[in-house]
Amino acid sequence: MIDGIILNDKDNVATAVQVLAKGQKARVRLNREEVEILMTEDIPYGHKFAVRDITAGEDILKYGEVIGRATKSIAGGSHAHVQNIESLRGRGDLKGDK
Repeated sequence: MIDGIILNDKDNVATAVQVLAKGQKARVRLNREEVEILMTEDIPYGHKFAVRDITAGEDILKYGEVIGRATKSIAGGSHAHVQNIESLRGRGDLKGDK
């Protein structure tokens, strides 16, 4: 059973397909490869979690696209959400913003 999905090998976050508990080893599949990621905190269903350590200021990639920027470091297995990601879309103050 898969616990998270990741669709592009560039992605640094996955989406939880069920509630994940701190301490759980979540199984994530990309193509035919499966990896286990130790959850460092509870992750709600449908939310993103880091599949590796992400440094502050680094782009957040989902589906191979930049969806935001880390406002602080995010450890692998941690919740990646509004508390540590800023959106880069729809702001109007960024060059090339859509």
